[in-house]
Amino acid sequence: MIALTNTLVKKVSEPQQLDSIDLHDSKRADFLQEVIEGLEDGILILSQAGEVVHTNASAHRLCCQFNQDNCNENFVPPVIWDLCESLLSSRYLFSDKLIILSDEIVLDKSNVFRVRVRLLDLDGFEVPCLLVTIENQYESLKSLAITEVKKFDLTPREAEIWFLYRNNYSYKEIATKLYITINTVKKHMKNIHTKRQAYLAVE
Repeated sequence: MIALTNTLVKKVSEPQQLDSIDLHDSKRADFLQEVIEGLEDGILILSQAGEVVHTNASAHRLCCQFNQDNCNENFVPPVIWDLCESLLSSRYLFSDKLIILSDEIVLDKSNVFRVRVRLLDLDGFEVPCLLVTIENQYESLKSLAITEVKKFDLTPREAEIWFLYRNNYSYKEIATKLYITINTVKKHMKNIHTKRQAYLAVE
């Protein structure tokens, strides 16, 4: 997430790519704002006092979910703020290093979130802010599984099984969910692994 944002900033500032487009600072800010708003991952910027400086639409939706639908825009979920406080209290021990703290929020099997927090120096702020990114691991795995389905040329049934397998479903759980036997799951998984190995061999 952080790397993507930095890449976009770099590309916008390269003059050879913008010969036909006149991007002033305000247009650049609008462009980056649009990019951040369009991200699936939640982006939350907080002051060190816990005040919300900025939140994208995804972060707002996720914070409502973590707060059990309490959608107050300035309320930071305790599970996120605890991680922020841990970072603030430990930064003096590692003052010369960039620290990124990470934790998981598990609501249920298909709602597992990876939360990362780091200090962010912004122009116009006397002290660094806290940058919080919230990644829906289920959605990330889903995207990865979709890519792998195409790469390995899986059948629709194999794709269903692979998606569940990538999301840590056991063979028994896959069989129950798809109303098939465990032996059928094993047979499909054997075919999937054969196709996967063939693809990797070509690569």
